[in-house]
Amino acid sequence: MLDNETKAQLKQYLELLESDVVLTASLAEDENSKKVAEFLSEVAEMTPRITVQEAVLSRTPSFEINRSSTEKSGIAFAGLPMGHEFTSFILALLQVSGRAPKIEDQVAQQIKAIDKELHFETYVSLTCHNCPDVVQALNILSVLNPKISHTMIEGGMYQSEIDAKEVMAVPTVFLNDEEFSSGRTTIEQLIEKIAGPLGAEEFAEKEPFDVLVIGGGPAGASSAIYAARKGIKTGMVVETFGGQVLETLGIENVIGTPYVEGPQLMRQVEEHVNQYGVDIMKGQRAKSIRKNEWIEVELENGAQLRSKTAILATGARWRAINVPGEKEFKNKGIAYCPHCDGPLFKGKDVAVVGGGNSGIEAAIDLAGLSKHVYVLEFLPELKADKVLQDKLHQLTNVTVITNAATKEITGSSHVEAITYTDRVTSEEHTLAVEGVFILIGLMPNTEWLQGSIALTDRGEIPVDKQGATNVEGVFAAGDCTDSAYKQIIISMGSGATAALGAFDYTIRNEFPEV
Repeated sequence: MLDNETKAQLKQYLELLESDVVLTASLAEDENSKKVAEFLSEVAEMTPRITVQEAVLSRTPSFEINRSSTEKSGIAFAGLPMGHEFTSFILALLQVSGRAPKIEDQVAQQIKAIDKELHFETYVSLTCHNCPDVVQALNILSVLNPKISHTMIEGGMYQSEIDAKEVMAVPTVFLNDEEFSSGRTTIEQLIEKIAGPLGAEEFAEKEPFDVLVIGGGPAGASSAIYAARKGIKTGMVVETFGGQVLETLGIENVIGTPYVEGPQLMRQVEEHVNQYGVDIMKGQRAKSIRKNEWIEVELENGAQLRSKTAILATGARWRAINVPGEKEFKNKGIAYCPHCDGPLFKGKDVAVVGGGNSGIEAAIDLAGLSKHVYVLEFLPELKADKVLQDKLHQLTNVTVITNAATKEITGSSHVEAITYTDRVTSEEHTLAVEGVFILIGLMPNTEWLQGSIALTDRGEIPVDKQGATNVEGVFAAGDCTDSAYKQIIISMGSGATAALGAFDYTIRNEFPEV
């Protein structure tokens, strides 16, 4: 079940166990149970600190990770925690054994203060790179609070549950048998949904910053690092640290790094930011910005932050097609990430809206899983690079439809069809599909800046060569700006530029006494 390289890596982690651990397994004679039994046996053979015992649990095959047969952790895995979930398994072993999770003290206290019985179940696919963040967050909640429990459910082994609950996207979380959330969610967002958001009073004692970065993607992180290295007081307002990069599976164009996955890259970037004592305010969204004596930023919770300078690095998001059915069937057949949700559509007919690089890459990816893939492109020809188009045209289960204006997505409880209009003949056509992947580019997250910062007609922020906007003391970087190319390395570079521009501004201007 585990190759030699994986075993060597696992052995190093098992040496960090702080106490004995019991893997309590519910097994039968079926093939899936045999796979789980083999996996647990191989792990237990690697250290005397892990033992396996059998019991009857709510799902078979499944297993719990406990401190002892009587001391329950609340963490369970239904299926094999392989692929991207192998890390979730390792972390659960360490944390159940007594090793403290790597989270901020304030977050840990919020978790321990939750005073209600909560049982979470998360449906995942092993190819989903967003799923582990949710699984690991809910496992941490279970470790720190005895009233909370969590089970990871591997969709491949529990396809009947996936179908019965009409799970059309991963990760999908159920709380006490009711759907709770779907898609990428941070531990801060989960806590906010359970216990409510942090109030404005939590921010009342903060002194003014020298640089306040709004956004936690590559541009924001680069800005924070460059500013903090100057020895000035730096803060970050971050809804989700990592931004759009968290939805990128393989990255091969970061110079000096031949290959890295998006979540891994942004974990490394966050660790880098944390080395400089940056005040990262997670799970927060900026509501408005204005220039008075200070740059004043109001958060959606009503908190007011002040700074000598601000750097806007709010990034961009997938562009919506804005047709009937898109909102109604989000995560019920509407998807934006083929790597995450593709396995849920194995053997099914799907449509990809968009003929650029992202759309064609998705179609190629989905063709290996789905029964048939329809590519709908609005223009008369595909826009993707020739090498991608050549690969696409070699696939026998892909149909490309150009001059297609998507009109409507329909279904009952989930997607059942997509209707488009032929822009040449004006005829309407309907395709019977169970999934629609929308990949038509990005739009900047700048709506909240209307009326306060100059924007282009595309909603992008114009900046000069120092990264400055039209408002004195306010800079911008990354995909929310009018940069010609939207690339990770370009965003990082523009973040550095904006930080240096902001630092130069702070040393050349006078500010009020605190």
